Amino acid sequence: MDVAAGGYADPRTLLGTTVPKIWSVPPRRSLFGDVVLVTFLVAQVFDGAFTYLGVMTFGTAAEANPVIVSLMLHLGHGTALMMAKLVAAVLGIGLHLRGTHGAVALLAAFYVTAAVLPWAVILFF
Repeated sequence: MDVAAGGYADPRTLLGTTVPKIWSVPPRRSLFGDVVLVTFLVAQVFDGAFTYLGVMTFGTAAEANPVIVSLMLHLGHGTALMMAKLVAAVLGIGLHLRGTHGAVALLAAFYVTAAVLPWAVILFF
């Protein structure tokens, strides 16, 4: 084991072997990644707004997600939706920062087709 000048073990090694780096190089900026992140965040905003309108109009039975319904019953409609959408936005931004733009694109497409469009049809048509 290497001993530094101060008499302590070298912090770059552990049991005589070099400690591997955990963090990789940050991904480069991507126009595609930026576009899908904005699409994902806009979908979250519309889903939250439409869900709030739908729940206020039709009651909590209109919400298909039992976790969100449970949160609504315990925290209130607005607070539960804001918390859920904030968590989703933070996780989506985290995926974007890690460079997994394909996953963000799939999630954005899922939210638009499975949440925003059905709510728009129910509420406005």
